[in-house]
Amino acid sequence: MAPKDPLLGTLKVCVLNLQSDGETVTDTNPHLASCCELLELVLRKGLQQPVISLVQRDYWQCFEQLPQQDACGRLSAVSLAVEQTKVCRKLLSAQGRGRYLLRLALSRKALPQFITHLLHTPRVLEQWYSPAVSILRNEEFVEPFMSLLLVLTHMEFKLDMENCSFLDESWLLPVCDVYEVVPCREIGMVLRYLSGRVFILDLMPGTQAHVDKFTSPGDIIDEINGTSLRNSKIGQASMVMSRLKGRPLSIRILRWRAQDGTVYRPVIKLLRVLKMENPTLQLGPASSEQSAAKDETHSPSQCLKEGRIVYIVQFLGKANIGLFGGKEVLKHAIPQVLQKNQPSQEVLLDLKETHLTCTDRSSKVELFEHHYPEISCVGRYSQPDYTIFAFCVADSPETPQSTGFCCVVLRASTVKECEEIVCRVATGFKHTEWFV
Repeated sequence: MAPKDPLLGTLKVCVLNLQSDGETVTDTNPHLASCCELLELVLRKGLQQPVISLVQRDYWQCFEQLPQQDACGRLSAVSLAVEQTKVCRKLLSAQGRGRYLLRLALSRKALPQFITHLLHTPRVLEQWYSPAVSILRNEEFVEPFMSLLLVLTHMEFKLDMENCSFLDESWLLPVCDVYEVVPCREIGMVLRYLSGRVFILDLMPGTQAHVDKFTSPGDIIDEINGTSLRNSKIGQASMVMSRLKGRPLSIRILRWRAQDGTVYRPVIKLLRVLKMENPTLQLGPASSEQSAAKDETHSPSQCLKEGRIVYIVQFLGKANIGLFGGKEVLKHAIPQVLQKNQPSQEVLLDLKETHLTCTDRSSKVELFEHHYPEISCVGRYSQPDYTIFAFCVADSPETPQSTGFCCVVLRASTVKECEEIVCRVATGFKHTEWFV
């Protein structure tokens, strides 16, 4: 049987989900962010880091190193996309530029060309990717990966490339609207500069912004008449508006509320700062406390988070179990963890499409996050407590020099819920084996 890579298996499922929609793929597609994240994981797998360096390299720098011209002496598609990415002022990090480049490649149906160009440049490929780990340097894995990229070229991607200011932080993008305002003496927005972004702190009563209600406190002004305000200094927005005084304004607004009505996650901390300065700022539905109480009654062991059901379970501890992480080690690994008698914690286990997260329920601190391809096995404790389950994960999955596997043990509220969680983790990627 030919070897398989779990990342490619998960990517295949995600691509098929995109394809099954049968429509133009836009930023509102629920599978888009997951697909982009998986493509990024493939491009990062086996990426070699310099021995002595304070800066970690990313796949963006690799594409920057590719020759500008193709075999016919013309500017390559990669070169044109790289140059467009470089001039985008809304991107501040290598991660953000790499993500913009991937979205650009999807929109232009050019992702297979990008990878082919890299594969045909051995000087760059060998310098940047490990032959032992990288999918791009494994002949058995490259072919199915390229096949998936070709499937993506048969889809229509209509992505808003101007909505890219948060790619430095997240694949999930905010709702973006453009407001056209006629020349007026005063728009009436009180602005607050936080972390290089221009937030709307308040609206002045009686002004055009207050009357039109095109924005609300907490929203972000991303650009004005094509001038980006990303990483702007205090007063820069006012300077731009003063230069355009008397002209029609086109204002690009990023909403603090996400598509599902919840707070857009990357701005939560900054919104809390705004709320200290403007206590009237409403960061949730008027009946948020009532809704939270209602969510708690959904099930004693479940609650809602961003529209998804998450499980309330007990985190019993974890331990390093050595160099083997197959399903056969669980019957020894689980007792090994339990014998440590580590203090249990009530946590929220969120099983997303491509990864799972575990958050302390009281402090809201994230304890761990693992993508399904990192998990080597998952299963229940056969006896005597059928509500205990565990999974094994590589201690350092991102590096070839892994220190072994770690077993994470949790307890569900019921046997049925335990089975449900194990099955959901197992189906997260097709190559996970589990036992009962």
